[in-house]
Parts: sequence; C-alpha cells; structure tokens
Amino acid sequence: MTSPLLSPLHDRHVAAGAKFADFGGWSMPIEYTGGGVLAEHTAVREGVGLFDVSHLGTATVRGSGAADFVNSCLTNDLGRIGPGQAQYTLCCVADGPQAGGVVDDLIVYLHGPDDVLLVPNAANAADVLARLSAAAPAGVTVTDRHTEVAVLALQGPRSAEVLAAVGLPGSLSYMSFAETPGSGGDEVTVCRTGYTGEHGYELLVAADRAGLLWDALLAAGAPEQIRPCGLGARDTLRTEMGYPLHGHELSLDITPNQARSGWAVGWGKEAFWGRDALLAEKAAGPARQLWGLQAPGRGIPRPGMAVLSADGTQVGEVTSGTFSPTLRTGIALALLDTAAGLTEGDEVAVDVRGRPQPVVVRKPPFVESHVR
Repeated sequence: MTSPLLSPLHDRHVAAGAKFADFGGWSMPIEYTGGGVLAEHTAVREGVGLFDVSHLGTATVRGSGAADFVNSCLTNDLGRIGPGQAQYTLCCVADGPQAGGVVDDLIVYLHGPDDVLLVPNAANAADVLARLSAAAPAGVTVTDRHTEVAVLALQGPRSAEVLAAVGLPGSLSYMSFAETPGSGGDEVTVCRTGYTGEHGYELLVAADRAGLLWDALLAAGAPEQIRPCGLGARDTLRTEMGYPLHGHELSLDITPNQARSGWAVGWGKEAFWGRDALLAEKAAGPARQLWGLQAPGRGIPRPGMAVLSADGTQVGEVTSGTFSPTLRTGIALALLDTAAGLTEGDEVAVDVRGRPQPVVVRKPPFVESHVR
C-alpha cells in the first residue's frame, strides 16, 4: 500500500494536535484539539480561520496560445476575464457514454495569453493533466507542480486585517489575484477566493516557504483570535453554501446541468469538452437536479440516503449531508428527479435506516454569502 503524501505543513499540524484523514492520497488535518469542527467553523463565520489545502493540485500550462488551448477544453469562457483574474471552471468528458460528465472542477489563474495556472482537486489532478497533455498542441507544455506549491486558505470577515498585518495585498476584487515581488521562493500569489462563503483568500507559495507563511499568519491573526482549521470545517462551511464537492455533487455521472453549475459553462463558445452532450441535455432539461434539504427535527441526512416522496416513492438521493453549526440543524444536498416536480418548501423524507425522516426542500445557500 502506498503511503499518503504529506503536506509541507504536516509537522505543524501534528504539533497542533490535528486529527488526520486521507484526501486524494494526502494525509490532511480534519480538525484540531481545542474546539474541533464546531469552533473552527464558527471562527470562519465570525472571525478568521486558516486552512492548509496543499492537497489541491497545481499545474502550469505555458506556450504560445496556452490560454486559448485551455479555453477550448474547459467549460467556462476565459474570454470573460483578463490577466490577473481567476475563474471557476469544469473539465468534462469530451465524448462517449459519459460525455458531459465532470472529470473535475478547478480554478484557472490567467497570467496572460501564454501562461495559465490550474488548481484542480487532489484526487483528480493527474487525470485532468493527462487529458490536457494528450490534447496539447505543439509548443504548449503542461507541467505538474503539485508537490512544489503549497496552498493556504485564509477565510473569514477578519481575513483582510490578517493579510495586511503580514504585508500581503488584500484589496482585491473577487476572483482577482496579485503576486508579491520576491525571489528564491519568496513570492506569494494572493487570490480573493475560497470555499467557505466568507470574505477570504487563497495563497500560493513555494512548498519550502509554506511553514514561514503559516507561522506568520497565525501570529498576525492572534489579535483576531485566528484558528487553524481542518477539512472537517471546510466541509460544513461549503455544504451550508451549497458548493459542490467532486465525487458527491459532481462526477463522471453528474453533469454541470444536473449540479446547477451551468453558470460555469460558456454556452456560446465554439468548443469545449462535452459541449454537444451538455447543450442537448440543457435543451431537453436534465432528468435530475441538485437541491438542498433541511431537517426540521434532530436527524442529519447522510450521503447515499434515499429521498422519498409522501407516498414513499424514491425521488432522489442525498449527495452530501451534515449538521449545520450555523443553523443548528441537519442539512443536505441531494439530486432530485425532475419528474417529481419538487420545488422550494416542499416536504419530503430521507430514509434513515428504514425510517423516514422529514426534510424540507431548499434552494442553497442555506446561509447568507459574504464572498464578495
């Protein structure tokens, strides 16, 4: 059995009492002693939290026309943004029986027409890069930098103050990035984005400099009661926002149309992988669509649970479910059959070990977004 990869911050997580789990082949912190998921979640919603997300992939696509090449493969339209901006997009299956299914969702950093940085998910990074490498024209090179670059996420309403305290730029518009000057790995790329629904930033830094940046942010954030946060809180935060997680709300069998991610598709583009299949599905209407579920009682829906109509007929399946620390109740994301005609406010049930648990259909987010 292959040993999991370790973040360049692993020793710091161990010293902080982190509990670990495997994420895409990486051993990453789930939560820390001194409060756990609930306290970490609350820190991000009310103050500031710091995440290590170095399991996320990083890769460069460079060469003449690199941006145009990426744009011809991935769903969103890079023509909508300019250099110094980032964009959420999807890598879909180009053709065959799973055409339009999602290989991965990722962030594209546009440096210029010949220079693009990609940040895919850990488990799918190799697949995305293999597909791009196979399709790349002469002169365009796809380079995996997964272990060279660390990614930190500073999230919460006090995150800008912490960035300012360490001398990093925080006055950025949403989905814009800036690179600090430096040499020998001192450069930090700061992007105004995140996965929590709060004002926040993702910071890309050379792996061998990540520890210094992590320490500096925690020290500068002490007056703001900053907390190191694990991926357990990251999951509760993103579920409250209705953000998809690949393998749950997006997959080779779940299309952007079904996942309500059509906003990340450049429908007017002449080419992107899966275009014909996705256009046909959009025109016909997807057979199922992503909705939120909220439990009025104490039950917590969990992934894989069947969603039942009033007469007990299965009308969908839970894809993600958790206890919402903000709402103090169970919430879930679920793919529901379009033919069932369900809409916001309808009551259905989830099958909890053979017993129906009432839930109410909601359109996410479950809590107010502050990302912008």
